[in-house]
Amino acid sequence: MRIMAIDYGDAHTGVALSDLTGLLAGYAEVIHTRKEAEVLRRLGELIEAYAVEELVLGHPKNMDGTLGPRAEKAEAFSRVLEEAFGLPVRLWDERRTTIDAHNILASAGKNARQRKKTVDAVAAALILEGYLTYRKGQQ
Repeated sequence: MRIMAIDYGDAHTGVALSDLTGLLAGYAEVIHTRKEAEVLRRLGELIEAYAVEELVLGHPKNMDGTLGPRAEKAEAFSRVLEEAFGLPVRLWDERRTTIDAHNILASAGKNARQRKKTVDAVAAALILEGYLTYRKGQQ
């Protein structure tokens, strides 16, 4: 079962895909657009090309666990995803993933400009890894 994780943002959307077994995070990319229709188009291409069966969408809660405008935007987008693709969408707490992604890229020697191009893909991979670890514990 292939799973796709999505880090949905205003200008950039990170995407990460699991392997066929649904155990390991693999392919990742960033969709660089502010247009929801373009994000959906590219997600649809990836869903079809990789036979994705489940979506995990980053749910940006506040550090105290409360929900703010960004979380509400993610919840609304989850409904758009379900309607567009007919796949189950799980909201996944993404607190600190972008910070952790910046730290990972910085420790790999990437400067700020280089990090900006890929940080959302790394954040999506971290969301996916967290979800896959959770799933493994449930089995």
